[in-house]
Amino acid sequence: MTTNSSSPTPDAEPVETNASQADPSATSHAPLTRAGAAWVATSVALLLLICLIVFILENSSKVEVQFLGMSGTIPLGMALLIAAVGGGVVVAIAGVARVTQLRRNARHTRHSPSSP
Repeated sequence: MTTNSSSPTPDAEPVETNASQADPSATSHAPLTRAGAAWVATSVALLLLICLIVFILENSSKVEVQFLGMSGTIPLGMALLIAAVGGGVVVAIAGVARVTQLRRNARHTRHSPSSP
């Protein structure tokens, strides 16, 4: 026996409408504030720091490192951390140079007389 799905049965539940259309306060969120964003950023940074500490502690075997004629031994985790920080410094220097260049161009464009 087949039933017609288009006709409602007495025990069928009514179809609900979208909650945001029925009650606008149902989906409203607390406004994003600077303090809230700072807490989220602090929490993420703390989790990354914990992961970094675990990584350094797990990679404590000594490796020989040679750089510019100097050589020595250092824990592997520390060597990788120093390399990562050095790479970050290089990227930051390049970013600062580019931002400075863009600001200089914007200032030059703003102060130069416009040509017809």
